[in-house]
Amino acid sequence: MLPEQQELITEPSSPNTKPVLAILTIDDDVQLFRGNRSNFADLIRTGKSHNFLVYVLTVKHLNFKRKMLEGFTYDEDNDLWIRQQFPFPDLIYNRIPLREDEMQPRTRQKIAACMRSPRVQLFNPKFFNKWSLFKWLRQSKMTRPYTPMTRRLLTQESLKVMMREFPYLYLKPISGKAGHGIMTIKVQSEKSLPYLLKVQADKKSVTYNCATLQQLWQRIKKESGGERYIAQQGIRLAAFNDRRFDLRALVQKNKSGQWDLSGLGARVAGSLSITTHVPRGGSIEDPQKLLVSAFGQDEARRLLGKTRSAALMIAKQIERGSGHKLAEMSMDLGVDRTGGIWFFEANAKPMKFDEPEIRKTSLDRIFQYGKYLLRSKK
Repeated sequence: MLPEQQELITEPSSPNTKPVLAILTIDDDVQLFRGNRSNFADLIRTGKSHNFLVYVLTVKHLNFKRKMLEGFTYDEDNDLWIRQQFPFPDLIYNRIPLREDEMQPRTRQKIAACMRSPRVQLFNPKFFNKWSLFKWLRQSKMTRPYTPMTRRLLTQESLKVMMREFPYLYLKPISGKAGHGIMTIKVQSEKSLPYLLKVQADKKSVTYNCATLQQLWQRIKKESGGERYIAQQGIRLAAFNDRRFDLRALVQKNKSGQWDLSGLGARVAGSLSITTHVPRGGSIEDPQKLLVSAFGQDEARRLLGKTRSAALMIAKQIERGSGHKLAEMSMDLGVDRTGGIWFFEANAKPMKFDEPEIRKTSLDRIFQYGKYLLRSKK
């Protein structure tokens, strides 16, 4: 029987003097709460090693009038999730897994209450919006050079103007995740079917050849299903064995409350995929190996340093633009064929990194920064 299907045991929690971190998620009628349970179990385990009490808290059970709240902890020996009463948290780590859950009125009210309350500090209030990210980054002359030209995809005419400037474009849903819904357009004016549209399916892409701009626009409208999109200048990425790759940076606040690079991974595109995301057929690789292969040893070392600096600069500007105190983000960065670095996306709720060293650092940093926040509050 799966852990989420097992019967939950209700126990009283023992008296607590430790700092308390609650992992915030959404309740679920079948599974009791939503989210990545192995990630939550890792957080509970790491919290113990940092002398924190950690539990899973649903929006439904977050009540500012109470000293004790109902939550869940993980019993590793018996592979069980246990329902208990826990102290009201000092820190809340927002891991609500879906945008639509976060947009529910009740959820928005509770998150707003967390941000107002002097009792609790909230990590990363909400998901990022792709359009907002590019607006914020273009406001600073330091981060503007890293951002591909990006516009909202509103009309057939706006697409025409963009294609005139850039014959290779990416179309991305404003609220997309893990490469879902991404399309590319290649303009080949010498051909009888000049517009080549590729649409990302599960682990491969589907290609449409369109004769006219109107045909292209109709196909894009059909594939987008009414979702809001951005159009972005296509970048010719460096490749490894003829497969494009990009870099995944995890940036977190450290024990001194400063932005720091927790790790840098790399993802290579699947042979039939237009994105490098692993769920879409991409694979994990060592960034140094890929950069050395594409640029040589010395240039690879220089590019790694440049990527680190860019990631930290971008994180600071995103935090500034958001107007909120942020704790972590992952970001997708590309290296073009001439060694230029580009920002593509940032995620306010990073997924688990598969690289063991990055994973360990990412868990430790949450509690190191948590201690910093609690010291600062005192």
